[in-house]
Amino acid sequence: MFGKKPGVSSTIESLIGSATRIEGDVHFVGGLRIDGHVKGNVLADPSQPSMLVISEQARVDGEIQVSHLVVNGTINGPVCADELLELQPKARVTGNVSYKALEMHHGAIITGTLAHVDDESRPGLKLASSLG
Repeated sequence: MFGKKPGVSSTIESLIGSATRIEGDVHFVGGLRIDGHVKGNVLADPSQPSMLVISEQARVDGEIQVSHLVVNGTINGPVCADELLELQPKARVTGNVSYKALEMHHGAIITGTLAHVDDESRPGLKLASSLG
């Protein structure tokens, strides 16, 4: 509790184990660690700080939207990290990536576009809704 930065969730409340396979969207609040396989979107509550950890053996086939994302596994789909995206050495991302801050280790691979997002221009539905 002491020394915690405001607006950053560092507690992992939920775990998807290595022997678990989920088909369908996963909605969460706070922190989530994935060690297994998710075939569907992984979406954090946008009104609260969130953290998602994708371990080395994990795989996500779908869209990811979260505040803070740490990846050392495989993602096939678009990624949006509203605050920080950490790509560790075994990270493999196939899809377009938007981020506010990026930390990328040697060995991490992204196949797709990288787009920086600032506070004034958020990606996704927010921009599309302002058109009509």
